[in-house]
Amino acid sequence: MRSSPEQEGELAAARLALVERLGPRITEAYRVLAEADTVVDTSYSSEWLTGEGDPSEDLAEALEASRGKEFERGSTLVGPQRDDLECSIDGLAARTHASQGEQRTLALALRLGGHRLVAEDTDDDPVLLLDDVFSELDDHRSAALVAHLPAGQTIVTTAGRLPDGIVVERHVIAGEGRLEEVA
Repeated sequence: MRSSPEQEGELAAARLALVERLGPRITEAYRVLAEADTVVDTSYSSEWLTGEGDPSEDLAEALEASRGKEFERGSTLVGPQRDDLECSIDGLAARTHASQGEQRTLALALRLGGHRLVAEDTDDDPVLLLDDVFSELDDHRSAALVAHLPAGQTIVTTAGRLPDGIVVERHVIAGEGRLEEVA
């Protein structure tokens, strides 16, 4: 059952506000990781949202306009489920113009920026999960991440070695269906 245009409009408005708040935190995290004065821009991409007035009305109009095509194709073509977060690095679309290292750094900056926003909103440091990120970063960016890990608990998984500077309070090895704590 599809939600109402009002509900989906509220969702889009909340996403727009989130992207606006998250953007500066992503930029700062990227600059720290890359150790460069890089401009990262984030935007909420939506084919139906005009940005001029009530998102619910924009969606209702877009749904009406696409109704025939949606019935023909048997799927929804308009709505927040089709929207996306777009990122650019120094003015170029990250999806198509960023190197593999830049894309990995951006993905990590998204994680760190989101972590920071939640910490600010809750006045508490949430657990940060870094799943095998060090295998995807060069030594320079790994060191930058270690030097700027946020306060609080961080769980790091890795298939390789941990970079220097990580303080391990508990080391667990997973293998053959078992967990084994290393002293």
